[in-house]
Amino acid sequence: MQNRNKTDRQARALTRQPVFWAKILLIALLLSGCLPRPVGETGSIPMDLSAQMTYEVVNSFPHDPEAFTQGLVYHEGYLYESAGLYGESSLRKVALETGEVLQRVELPPQVFGEGLTLWEDRLLQLTWREGRGFIHALEGFAPLGEFTYATEGWGLTHDGVQLIMSDGSHRLYFLDPESYHMIGTVEVFDQDQPVERLNELEFINGEVFANIWQTDWIVRIDPQSGVVLGWIDMAGILPEALITPTTDVLNGIAYDPQGNRLFVTGKNWPLLFQVRLVPLDEGH
Repeated sequence: MQNRNKTDRQARALTRQPVFWAKILLIALLLSGCLPRPVGETGSIPMDLSAQMTYEVVNSFPHDPEAFTQGLVYHEGYLYESAGLYGESSLRKVALETGEVLQRVELPPQVFGEGLTLWEDRLLQLTWREGRGFIHALEGFAPLGEFTYATEGWGLTHDGVQLIMSDGSHRLYFLDPESYHMIGTVEVFDQDQPVERLNELEFINGEVFANIWQTDWIVRIDPQSGVVLGWIDMAGILPEALITPTTDVLNGIAYDPQGNRLFVTGKNWPLLFQVRLVPLDEGH
């Protein structure tokens, strides 16, 4: 996660667009045919996943292009988002359909917001190199304390029993959700090759989905063994017409288990996508 402040702030200020303009661009692109055509409203994740998957776009929603997305959670119709960068990190509650930021709390300027997960009624938010985790109430974002960890913080999710964290290496770390103490690790390998740069995480149907930083790939991991179960090619999901000097990499996975809906976005992206996974040889 180096290179995060690579774009000059002044240049970012000139090129960033508010959510209003993202809506206008979305309408224009849909009318012009530049966006992938939405497919029917079916479940995002099929019962059987092959080792090589890609996507079809089911729907597109506005997303704040000023959000340097580091963590993403879906809960009861809303998105909860951790945005990064020093001096700009925040925790947000976002309306899915409109992209409107309904609630926001700023993190201290000396920390870099990272992964996010919802545990019971608490939102747990990592920081990059500061070793500080922030605990906020789901309702109202009231601060409930902090926790610490010894590694860098990148992605965060949970399996209903323990927290699962990444630090940019090929390891996943398991934390007790009450004490936040580390209780185990697993190394992630695809055959005999370690899979590095594990970033934003989401636990889906017994697997960990992880963005691979600076790529268009999402990897599916068996959290017990660390074995890679498959890869998802997300290349080309953000139309070139929406790529600006501030557009950064794919990062952000959220899952709605009740509706079987998978959402993805990226850092400073003006859109969030609902996708359906299909075998790579059926994709486009």
